[in-house]
Amino acid sequence: MDEAPGLSDQYRTASPWPVFVALGIPISEIGLLFDLFPLAVGGLLLFTGSIAGLLRESGYVESTMRSLVVLSAILFAFGGALVFTDVNLVTRGYAVIVAGALLLVGGVVFELFVFEQRQSI
Repeated sequence: MDEAPGLSDQYRTASPWPVFVALGIPISEIGLLFDLFPLAVGGLLLFTGSIAGLLRESGYVESTMRSLVVLSAILFAFGGALVFTDVNLVTRGYAVIVAGALLLVGGVVFELFVFEQRQSI
């Protein structure tokens, strides 16, 4: 009798990224809503990093660094809009800008110091 009927090596395994995307959204929203700086930054890093990993895994982007640069630019634009629109949203805007800066620095460090093994197909 087969221990795992219907399963074989030809099927892909499940991706872990949707779970982290689903966790990153409410964590960042709670941090931004209640003006909790570390929670907002951590949630945004979890969300955008997971989006970059999801894009890389699905094959939509060749380099993780490029997607991280685009996502950090989106965070910079959103944070700048929060900073310059209303006085009450300044600290929330700074949290988004810090998350974008950390994402950009993390992507650059990843690209410079982590070498991928190229596999010939």
